[in-house]
Amino acid sequence: MFAHVCEHGEVNSRSKAGLTADDLESLSAGLAAGKRVTVYLRDPMPALGLDAGVSARVLSIDGTTVIASPKGVDDQLPFEASELHRTRAAATSATVTRPHASSASATAAAPAKSPRNQSSAVKQSGSAPSRTPREPGQPAAAKTTRRGKPGTAAVSVTVTSVDATTWRVSVLHGSKKQGKPTEVTADRVARAMRELGDTTAMSAVDGVIDSARAAAQKRIDELSDELETARAALAQLDDRLGSTVGTRHP
Repeated sequence: MFAHVCEHGEVNSRSKAGLTADDLESLSAGLAAGKRVTVYLRDPMPALGLDAGVSARVLSIDGTTVIASPKGVDDQLPFEASELHRTRAAATSATVTRPHASSASATAAAPAKSPRNQSSAVKQSGSAPSRTPREPGQPAAAKTTRRGKPGTAAVSVTVTSVDATTWRVSVLHGSKKQGKPTEVTADRVARAMRELGDTTAMSAVDGVIDSARAAAQKRIDELSDELETARAALAQLDDRLGSTVGTRHP
């Protein structure tokens, strides 16, 4: 757990636990049963215009990596289990607000003036000297205006696996999509991750590619078995046909 102290005295606490191994197993079982499985974002994603606690539909789970589609986003995004929660209540941060007691305490601490003191204060204020007028020719003090720095919208580049060999690259400038998503091959994505040098990203991409490679190899093995079965059946048919022709024509 960690606490973040806000400017106005607010303390936000948020759990960092995320999805547990039991949660991942339960979610995988729901996907296998064809059910709609939903999780909730632990942290906000300002680049996509998403707040903490937004729901996301789970599409697939590979180890601790969850591929999900957040509400309002027409794309599939990879998340780590620690970035998601099973329920909305767990994803929403608890906020504790401390009252601003400065003005109230100052008012309460100020002693009440007696009528005599009040009249004395009125006399003093009436006899107080006025502000010294500015002499002719003396320049007035220049007013300073504080200008904030112009904000720069964040740019997000999202790489999403589409199938065994194809990935999709989409770009967001702030909350605006920039052009159409571009499809690239898996080997180009792997090279890009290695160029970035981010071990987490490399591990996630390699995991998806390895799973796709394993699925393709399994399919090849199944097709090879089917081909051998078909060849054996054809050989038996040829043998039977040859035996029939030999019997009819000695």
